[in-house]
Amino acid sequence: MSSETPPQERRPGQKGRGIVPALCNILGTLILISAILVCLPAVAPQVLGYEVFCVVSGSMEPAIPVGSAVFVKNTPPEEIGKGDVIAFRSGDSVITHRVTANHKVEGEFSTKGDANEGEDMNRVPYEALMGEVEHQFPMLGDLLTVLTSTLGKVYMLCFAACGAMLNILAGRLRARRR
Repeated sequence: MSSETPPQERRPGQKGRGIVPALCNILGTLILISAILVCLPAVAPQVLGYEVFCVVSGSMEPAIPVGSAVFVKNTPPEEIGKGDVIAFRSGDSVITHRVTANHKVEGEFSTKGDANEGEDMNRVPYEALMGEVEHQFPMLGDLLTVLTSTLGKVYMLCFAACGAMLNILAGRLRARRR
């Protein structure tokens, strides 16, 4: 008879010791998955050919509320028609307004915010067009603004690092058990 314990048998006092590494592994994996899912709305639209902007004024309410994220697809200006919502540059800002007329000969749009009394004073030249708004998601713009800030990136990096460390801890606990 040998005094060695076969590897498949548990020694006394080891019952349930595998639960802590399993919980660390599950929690770490859930944290990593949630970090990826939270960052997905900031990355996926760009991969699909959209530019994403956050709406900061109420000029398009109630159709597009403040804090919404608008997904803008590059569209040739000639294909834009009356009633389409476009995003265009005006100075350092990106404005989202509805087209009231496409003046193809002049190469300009007349636009108006839904909540505004009248048309915009200045026409929008074709060169300022960013594209047509194809999708809008209320409140997502506020989340993206936080996530893409420096502090938001630091928080997400720390959150993901916690998930990775929990997975490393689970591996070390399992190795120590052997």
